[in-house]
Parts: sequence; C-alpha cells; structure tokens
Amino acid sequence: MPSYSESSLEAGLTALKQGDYKTAIAQLEPVAISKGNSTTSLQARVGLVMAYARTGEARKAIALCQTLRDSQNPQVQEWAERALTHLTKRKQQKKVENRQSSTASSQPSKASSSAVSSGRIQQPLLEKPVHSNHYQNTFIETPVTSQNRFTESDEYTPTQQLNIYWRQAKRAKVWQPLRKPKLLPLRLQALLTIVALFWVMEFLLKLAMVSVNVILDKLPYLAPLPFFYRDPKLVVIGILASAIALSPWLLDWLLTRFCSQQPLSKDILHSRSRETARVLQRYCQQKRWQLPHLRIIPINTPIVLTYGNLPRNARIVVSQGLLNQLADDEIATIYATQLGHIAHGDYLVMSLVLLLTLPIYRLYQQISQWGNSVSGIWQWPFNVFASLAYGMWCLFTGTALWFSRSRHYYSDRLAAEITGNPNALIRAFLKIAIGIAHDIQQSQHTNCQLESLNLLMPISYQQSLSLGSIAGHISFESALMWDHLNPYRHWLAINNSHPLLGQRIQWLCQIARHWHIETEVHFNSEQFIKTTRQSFLLQIAPFLGIPIGFGFAGLIWLSWQTAFSLKFLNLKWIYEDWNFVSGCLLIGFSIGLVIRMNAFFPNLKTASWQADESLPNILANPSAIPIDTTSVCLVGKLLGRPGTANSLAQDLILQSSTGLVKLHHVPWLCLGQKVHLPDLIGRQITVTGWFRRGATPWIDIQTVQTQTGTTIYSPHPIWSTILAIAAQAWGAYIFLLG
Repeated sequence: MPSYSESSLEAGLTALKQGDYKTAIAQLEPVAISKGNSTTSLQARVGLVMAYARTGEARKAIALCQTLRDSQNPQVQEWAERALTHLTKRKQQKKVENRQSSTASSQPSKASSSAVSSGRIQQPLLEKPVHSNHYQNTFIETPVTSQNRFTESDEYTPTQQLNIYWRQAKRAKVWQPLRKPKLLPLRLQALLTIVALFWVMEFLLKLAMVSVNVILDKLPYLAPLPFFYRDPKLVVIGILASAIALSPWLLDWLLTRFCSQQPLSKDILHSRSRETARVLQRYCQQKRWQLPHLRIIPINTPIVLTYGNLPRNARIVVSQGLLNQLADDEIATIYATQLGHIAHGDYLVMSLVLLLTLPIYRLYQQISQWGNSVSGIWQWPFNVFASLAYGMWCLFTGTALWFSRSRHYYSDRLAAEITGNPNALIRAFLKIAIGIAHDIQQSQHTNCQLESLNLLMPISYQQSLSLGSIAGHISFESALMWDHLNPYRHWLAINNSHPLLGQRIQWLCQIARHWHIETEVHFNSEQFIKTTRQSFLLQIAPFLGIPIGFGFAGLIWLSWQTAFSLKFLNLKWIYEDWNFVSGCLLIGFSIGLVIRMNAFFPNLKTASWQADESLPNILANPSAIPIDTTSVCLVGKLLGRPGTANSLAQDLILQSSTGLVKLHHVPWLCLGQKVHLPDLIGRQITVTGWFRRGATPWIDIQTVQTQTGTTIYSPHPIWSTILAIAAQAWGAYIFLLG
C-alpha cells in the first residue's frame, strides 16, 4: 500500500490538475517539508510552485524556486531556473502595468477623448481570459508521479490538464546550411493555381451572364444585354491583376472588418518572445528587406498567416491564442515559417486566393444569419443560397489545394535553417493542433474564422480535430504513425489543404538527425505495415472506372471504324460525335461505385462494435485505409454550427470521452424525418456507423440516437446506390444518342 506521503502527493497533484489549488496546497505542503530531498518531496515542491503561482502568491512561489535551484537533481535545477525566470518576469510586468494604470487613471479626460476621436475603442490585446490567472502564460512543468522526471506544459487551458510528456529536445548550437531546394516545381504549381483560378472565374462569370440574359429574354418588355454575350476573358484577367496589386490593403480592410485585426507592437511581441524579434531582424537584414508589418487577431485559437504581394508589403498575422500557448523558441520558429513563405514568394498566390474566398465565405455567413432568424418554410431559400455560397467557396479553395500542400515543405526547411531549432517547430505544430481542437470543443463548433483562414494556416483544423483531442490518451508517435508509414497516405491526402503532419514532423526529425541533435518525437521507421494493393484498388474503384471507361470508348471507336471500312456496319452517326466518350466515362464510374459498395458499407454487427475508449487505438492503426471499415458505437456530444450554416451537414463533429471525430451525414435523403441532425447540436447522442481512417478520420453515420430515444438515420448506402444508378442512366443516355 502507498505511504501517507505518497497518497497525499497523489491527492495534491490530482487537485492541481483539477484546478483546486487550495486543496493542492494543503495536501502538498506537509509532503514538501517531511521528505527532505527525496523524489516525493521534490515533486511536491514543484507542485507547490505551480499552485502558489496560480493563486497569485508569487513571493512564496519564487522563494520555493530558489530552494529548488540548490537541488542535486539536474532536471529540477533546470526547471527551477526557467520557472524562476518566468515568475520574476511576470512580477516585474505586473508592477509596470500597475504604474501605467495609475498614470492613465490620473488623465481620464485625455484618454477618453483620444478613444472617441479614433472612432472606436480599441480592444486590449493579449488580455487574459476571465477564467485564467495572472500566471497563465508562465510555461512551467507538471510533475509526473512515481517518476524522476517532469512534464512541461503551458499554463493555458488546452494543455494544462493533459498528461503530455514534452522531451524538450535541444536546438543545434552549430549547424551547417541545408542544401537549397529546387523551387521550379513550386513556381509551376503557383502558375497552375492562377490558371485554375482564371478558369473557375471565367466559367462562373459566363454562367452568370448567360443566366441573366436567359431570364431577361423570358420576361416581357425586357431584352438581353448585348455585352453579356462577349467573351469575359479580359475582364477576368483585369480582376486577377487588380486583386494581386491591391491584395495587401484589401485584406487589411477585410481582416479588420471581419476578424478585428489590429497592429501588434514590437514591444508586446518582444515581451512574449525575445527570440522572434532577433530572428525577424537578422533575416530581414540579411535579405535587405523591411520588417514585415505585424498584426494580431484577438481570438484564443492559435492562428498564423502571411499575406501581401512584395516583401515590403508583407503582413504576418498571429492570434492572441498562439502567443499565449507557445513558448519563446516555438513562437520564433512559427514566425520563421512565415519568413519562408515570403522568401519563396508563395504568399502572393495564397493572398490572391484568400482575397477571392474571404468575401464569398462572409456572404455564406451573412445568409446563414438571416436564415437562422426565420423559421418554417421561409428558411428553405436561405438554406439553398447559403449552400450555393459555401459550394462556391469550396470551389475557389479547391484550386489551391495542391499548391497549399507543397509550399509548407519549403517553409519548414527554411524555418529550421533560420533558427537551428527543428524540435521547437515540432512542439509548436503539436501545440497548435491541441489548441485548435480545444477551441472547437470550447465553442462547440468550427469557428468561422478558423475555417475561412484555414488555407493559409500552418496546420489545418481538419487534421487537428482528432490529433489534438487524443493528445494525452496516446503518444504522439502512435497518433502520427499513419501519417508517415501508410503506403497510400499521399493518394488519400489529395483533397487535403495541408501536408500530413506526421510527414512534416518526420522531415524535421531528419534535419535534426542531420545536425546530430536529439529529436522531440521518436519515429520507428522500420515498423512493418501490413496492407494489400487489392484493398487500395477497391478503395479507388470508382475513379479507376473513369480511365477504364475511356479505354472502352476507344475500343468501341476502333471497332466501329473497322466495321465502316469493311462496309460491314455504318455507325458513322455515333462515332463521329465524341460525346459518346463522356457516356462511357460515366458508365465506368458507375460500375466502379457498384463494385466498391458492398466492401465500403458492410453489415454492422453488434458484437464487433468498437466503443469510445478504443478510438485512440483505431486512429493509431498505420495500415488502415477508408475501405478497411471498423464498426463503431460511440457516445458523446454533437458539435457543429446550428441552423442554416449547417444545411449541407458540413460541420458535424462527435466529442467523445477520448477525442473528436468528424461525422458524415446525408441530409438531402432525410426529408421525411421529423428531427434533423443539426437540431441535436449540443446534446448527448449515440452514433453507430462505419469508421474510416484516412488523412482526415471520419465516421459515415448509420444511426444517431438521443437519450430520449429519438433515432435519425443517414442512408449512405442508399445515396451511393442512387448515385450509381444516376451515373449509369445518364451515361447510357449519352451513349445511345451519340
């Protein structure tokens, strides 16, 4: 049985994690005094420092840190030095803030008049959330019971209650420059992205012009507009050129209007990360650039993005949450990645994409707000228009997916080379993922700012959902195993906006090993992955049906030509019209969909259902692909945007006891049901369905049941059947008509 001291230590540490600091102090103080310099006493003293700091007793925390510096344990000494530095710094900052507040209070009329003259009262930056304490941003470690080590976590909410062991792997003291990467592929992808944007804009503009003229032609007393029949290519080129030239200032206005963006002073940034200021100054002097304009968005979600068209017009925008949740060196590496985007010029194309997509997303938000203000049958028009706006936003965003995935490889390399600290960048990525998942859990939906700015962020919110929420349940090595070991991971990430995080961390670990430093994450690259090519071919069967259909069309054309040459059969009226090829493609897609259907939606057996606690282990399976279905029955809270904003079921997330997972639902085949799934947002539900492990894990829902017994069905197999029949019928119609 554990001794009294050990039981008190366990109780004190448990109270500390739960935020009951008074109980923690009462339990830990006797242990800290009674055991001298034993491991139990040291752990109790570390816990006391944290409890004192969080209750505002800075003097006691500092005094105890000073005694811990004399410990014979080198880990404790190092921890005490860092904690003492942070505690002293925060104490001095508090004194400065008190003096400034007293000075400001003596001149109320002047301050108020300046606020009024500016037209609005500025929101204070870097202000602590209401639930936090004065030492929220002090990065100190949580003691691990029964072990002679200490786990570092920041004081901010997303990581303070997680049992995460940060190795705190060191940086390189001296390092050789990396081999310069070839930028030609990135340049070609940037050009192709602009061409794709041009095609999409031209198509939509032509569609709008033709639709307007058709409507005007049908209406009495009105005539079509002649200039709407002209080719809009020059107009589209002018729009794109103007958008590139004006993107910095237009995005300034949009982000200020919709995201409350504000300037970030160098003093505030220096107080949060001294290394960042040095990195910016040194690299910009080396490149002979002006310092980028620094901006901040006052939200708790960790966000960073860069936009502009020239280095002198570049803007680096971070969120308040990012500065709160990352350590000094981690913030510096994140800023270094943004310098990488500026150095490689990819931020110009991404600025253009953001400038085109942000107003469309804002239109979707506004229509959704109007739709939520009405009810009944009047909500349907808003649902339709909101869905169209969201679909248009997805279409424009889709043009930059390939380029967005590629550009991070170059910026990560440059950030590691600038700072010599790939391990800090690894920790920053993981903490950002945890912070994003925590924000979604707190707000109970995907923040619109998070989704609209997702394309320019270093980590996508989709890949952060599961990874950030299961942190603490399994190791990062296990959670990231699929990303760098699955042989088909690149094909399954083709519709993702960001490269796989495990792959990026593996690249950074290779750089760390190249510089002969310890890595923050230890991957076992020699692990054997058992998977079959047959499963993957079955997974992509609908898409394989398209080239097979094309080959079938060529075979038919050759047969008809041969028959005509031999004067055996005259089908010239068919084979001279190449429309029959599109019919063959649709038929091939339909056949592939039918072949895959039984394997994709097997019967769900109660005996094989996986419950909540097995979710981390399912996610950690490195050999799984979406067709390797796992039957699940999970209990948790339904998260997502309510009402019109979720008319396509695009934001449905299950918050179980072990993590977050994306839900796929088919709302357009559930018209006969009295209750719709978005109506259950915020309630406890039980989900049964098919779990699929891809680049973004998700569950295809079969049923959703509430605590009151209400059941909602999601007919995924029926939808696949309808889609296959429709493609088959359409293809046959085209093929027969020629």
